[in-house]
Formats: sequence, C-alpha cells, structure tokens
Amino acid sequence: MTEEQSEGSPLIDPEKVQSVVQESVPQPPLPQSQPDKPTGSTLGEKEYIWGLGRRKKSIARVRIRPGSGKILINKREVDKYFTNPRDQKDVRSPLVATDNAERYDVWANVYGGGSTGQAGAVVLGIARALAKADSDTYGTLKGKGYLTRDSRIKERKKYGQRGARRSFQFSKR
Repeated sequence: MTEEQSEGSPLIDPEKVQSVVQESVPQPPLPQSQPDKPTGSTLGEKEYIWGLGRRKKSIARVRIRPGSGKILINKREVDKYFTNPRDQKDVRSPLVATDNAERYDVWANVYGGGSTGQAGAVVLGIARALAKADSDTYGTLKGKGYLTRDSRIKERKKYGQRGARRSFQFSKR
C-alpha cells in the first residue's frame, strides 16, 4: 500500500467535502426568548387551567379561571344539569374543601355514562385543575380522595350466563 491509499482516496478532497456538507445542512433557528408562563394562582384574565376527569364511561374536560364562583356544565348551571342533590354537592365538594368556592369559575364539558358517573368525572377534573392552579391545595385534595381516579367500571357479560355474574335458572327436572 502506498501513502496516498492509506490516507484516503486521492480523488476526494476532505476539505471540500466538509464545506459542501456544512452548506447543505440547514442551521436551526436561534432560540427566541419567550415570556414566562404564569404559575400558581397568578393567572391572567383570559387564561384557563384544564383538568381531565373520568369515571365509569364518562369523560369530563374541565377548565377553571379566577372569577365569582359560577359552575357551568355543558353550558347549563350545575343545579339544572344535575337534578340529584348528592351529585350537585359532589361537584362543589373539591372547591369547598379547598375554600375556593367563590374564587374560581368552572366550565365543564362532559359526555358518556349516567349522571352519577358524569358527576364523578367532573369532580376529578375540578380537583386536577385546582391542584395545577394552586400547588398548596394538592395535599388537601389528595387527603380527601379527590385526586384518585375511581377505576371501577361495569363488568362484562360472560358467555353461558345471563349477565356478568347471574346464571340462567337451573332446573332439576
């Protein structure tokens, strides 16, 4: 082997290759300074905090922002949407537990399932949004069980049976 072969091919100049590669690769844009996002409870007028809640077959997308304490669920007042007083009380409970009932306005879009499942989904969504809005409320919400997802769902029907656990009536004769 000669010296030219050991160093590389004599037909290719490494300096030219390096300059061609640098010209062909696009340079990433320089990072621009972005304004800091507000954290904690120092929100602006138009900014929302989102929370997602699920319960049984229900899914609730909840957003909160500082306000007078109104709660709208699917564009209706909470008392008009949930007719059961227990569901109405459950929806307000995370706000009452953290003493924020009059500090935040709540908007929730909920679909699927029945009224109790929807109420549970809204509760989880409100609790998650409150925990994001003010980190001091996390301990209270976690201690009272509002941040825990209730994973119980309907059990499926089994083949050879009338329902999930109910069997067909047995006849001896």
